[in-house]
Amino acid sequence: MSLDTSVAPAAAGSPPAGPDILCSELVRIFTAQGVEVQALQGLELRVERGEMVALVGASGSGKSTLLTILAGLDTPTAGSARVAGHDLVTMRGTERLDYQRSSVGFVWQQSGRNLLPYLSAAENIGMAHAVAGVVPRRDRARITDELLDLLTVGDVADRRPDQLSGGQKQRVAIAVALANGPRVLLADEPTGELDEATSADVLAAMETVNTERGVTTLIVTHDPAVSEHVDRTVRIRDGRTSTETLRSTHVDADGRSVRVAEEYAVLDRAGRMQLPAEFTAALALRDRVRLSLEPDRVEVRPGDRPVPKPDTGHGKHRAPEGEEPS
Repeated sequence: MSLDTSVAPAAAGSPPAGPDILCSELVRIFTAQGVEVQALQGLELRVERGEMVALVGASGSGKSTLLTILAGLDTPTAGSARVAGHDLVTMRGTERLDYQRSSVGFVWQQSGRNLLPYLSAAENIGMAHAVAGVVPRRDRARITDELLDLLTVGDVADRRPDQLSGGQKQRVAIAVALANGPRVLLADEPTGELDEATSADVLAAMETVNTERGVTTLIVTHDPAVSEHVDRTVRIRDGRTSTETLRSTHVDADGRSVRVAEEYAVLDRAGRMQLPAEFTAALALRDRVRLSLEPDRVEVRPGDRPVPKPDTGHGKHRAPEGEEPS
C-alpha cells in the first residue's frame, strides 16, 4: 500500500492574519464513577478565516465534545484551542461571557434550544441584542431586518416558532446566532430534524451567510448533502482528525462544471496518521507493520511479510533489521 505524501493545499483566499479556529493536541477526558473516557485524544484542527467546513464522524468520535469546547461551554483537559483570537484554555469569567455573546454564534439541532417559543422571529433576534448589549439600539431593527431577509425569512418576522416550518425555524435560529456579529458560527447537526429538501435549503442559507458575511463556519453533521455546500470536510475518528476531503470545481473540455473531491490523510505534529479501516482490513494490517521510504512515497506492509531487498541506486531507504527508522 502506498500513501500519498503530497500536502493538502491551503484554503484559497485566506488572509495572512491567521486561522479563526486552531486546535493543537487537544485532549478532553471525562471521569464517571472512577472510569476515564477520552473523548478527544490529541486532536488537531485548523480553520482559516472565512472558511466553511463540515465536521463528520461516527457517534462517539468526539464531534460534539469539540464543538462544546469551541463554543466556550466546556474546557479541554490538555492541549490548546484558540477561536477568533481567544485562548479557550486560559479564558475565564468576563472574557468567556463576552466571547459567547459576540465572538461566536451557535445553532443547535433542536429548534427548541435555539428560539424562545413565546417570541416572534424578530423578537428572538431582539432578545439576543438586548442580552448581549453589543449592538447599539439605533441599529438593532435594521440588523434584524437584514438578517431575516438574508436568510429568506423576512416574511415570517412576526410569527412565533410554533407558526414556522422546520426549515424556517432553523434559518431564524441562524439569524439569532448572527445577531451580534460573531466571527465564527458553529452548528451542531443543524439539519438533523429536517427532510432532504429542507436540509438543502438550510445548508444553502448557511453558505450564503458564509459567502456574503465572511463568517467562518463549522458544521457538525451526518448529512451527506453538506458536500455540495462546503469545499472541505474533516473526519474525526477516535477523538482525532483522521482525514480531510477537499473539493474544487473545474470546467471540463465540454465547458461543463465538474465537482472534484480529493481525500487526504491527516498527519499530526508527532507524525501520527490513521489508516482507513478498509485499508487495514484489505491487507490484514494489525499490531506491527513495516515501513519503507521511496523517493515519492511511504510504503506500509504487513509486519509478517518480508521486505523486498533494496534496489541500490534508485534512492530507496529502509530501516536496517533490528533498528528503528530515523
